[in-house]
Amino acid sequence: MENSARPIIIVKKKNGHTGHHGGAWKVAYADFVTAMMALFIVLWLLNTSKPVREAVGGYFKDPSATAKKVGTNQSGSGENFSLSKDNMPKLKEELQKSIRQMNDFDKFKNQIEMTVTSEGLRIELLESASGTFFDSGSHSPNRDGTELLSMLSQELSKLPNKISIEGHTDSKPYSGTRDYGNWELSTDRANAARRLMQQSGLRQDQVSQVRGFSDQKLRKPSDPLDPSNRRITLIVQYVVKSDEEHDSPARTAADEKSVGSGTAEH
Repeated sequence: MENSARPIIIVKKKNGHTGHHGGAWKVAYADFVTAMMALFIVLWLLNTSKPVREAVGGYFKDPSATAKKVGTNQSGSGENFSLSKDNMPKLKEELQKSIRQMNDFDKFKNQIEMTVTSEGLRIELLESASGTFFDSGSHSPNRDGTELLSMLSQELSKLPNKISIEGHTDSKPYSGTRDYGNWELSTDRANAARRLMQQSGLRQDQVSQVRGFSDQKLRKPSDPLDPSNRRITLIVQYVVKSDEEHDSPARTAADEKSVGSGTAEH
């Protein structure tokens, strides 16, 4: 009788793999994935161009104002920074800062002139008795010319503005072949500058004109053999606003007269 009255106890064993371990591992894994993503973004930024880095930085500083822009409002600001007559002096200032950062600035400082004109920003690369950008009689830029043109192309490629390139010589007759003279030399130098600048960053559709003037637009008419008459001219053309496209004929004629005045702009 005593055995029949004893209660029966049933013990159920739990499977060791079905217990509740909590969600802490999920948080740790999410942190790990976030850290890896941040690392990959940093590595990507280190290998991107300066305008892209400026765009990313500008977005995080002010997403509402710069989300659709590239970089800042400086010369390296990208395609949304259009140069008009109002902000062209700002480009001149920024380009001068970039040139001053070059290793050989002291050698170039007296051979680069920038002037805001009716066409846009005129950048003159002037030769001197002691410094040249092309070897005598050659239409290919030398080391100094290559360095300077490459730097300018990297800066100007960030702009939507069109660029025109001019070649000029002094009045000394070219002493090469009979069928090749200063007209051909000035044009070939301008075209060589175009090729180099497009290889260094200038967009293929950014150059609007390549012109050679021989000695017809001397920088120093009183001294036609002066080395500074030999030069490459880059003109950053204005982006015409819609309200400027319908200027009066009188104003247009006045602008054309100013452009045609040659050295009067200097």
